[in-house]
Amino acid sequence: MDLFSRSWTALRTAVAELPDEDFARPSGCTGWLVRDLVCHLVIDAQDVLITLVTPAGTEPTRDAVTYWEVAETPPTGDDPLDALTVRLAAAYEEPRLLKFHLDDVGSAAGRAAELADPGLRVGTRDEVLTVVDYLSVYVLEWTLHHLDLVAHLRNVAGPPAEGLARSREMLEKIAGTAFPASFSDADALLVGTGRRAPTDVEKAELGEQASRFPLFLG
Repeated sequence: MDLFSRSWTALRTAVAELPDEDFARPSGCTGWLVRDLVCHLVIDAQDVLITLVTPAGTEPTRDAVTYWEVAETPPTGDDPLDALTVRLAAAYEEPRLLKFHLDDVGSAAGRAAELADPGLRVGTRDEVLTVVDYLSVYVLEWTLHHLDLVAHLRNVAGPPAEGLARSREMLEKIAGTAFPASFSDADALLVGTGRRAPTDVEKAELGEQASRFPLFLG
């Protein structure tokens, strides 16, 4: 629960400190500018708020690891929801409005998470998770999107070290294999999710494990 809050606070702080011109730069998400990614974060925050007030009366069907679906192909940015996100982001026109909305909804999502019962079962995407597992899902989500945010930006702080370490651990469980110790947590996440291609040295270090990556999470 605490790691969720630290990861989310760090990401929102990074967005709040961006100069306006950075919103028009590319992000690490295929087809999205930084402003599109930030708009997606607003939608994510709304999802957190909705899910935390959607209790479920059945046993959990997923946990923080099994929640994730792995696609065979990378995202292209052509998905209807992705396209809608781009249109919504453009409608804000001024970065300050997008910052305000993220701070407003994002702060509420953070408070809701702090107040939630970790053992409560909640429903999302036709699945049931405990609150603690659901928020752990978002530690990985926030950490990956924090890496996306800073992909082409200099002098912007990246995600917290503890969030990177936990996200790597979850990705390795999803993959069913561990990255070599020589990989930093950030590099493991970037290579493991296809956000960048491995170098020749990294391919050699991965060996037979290279065939298991990248994992396109959805």
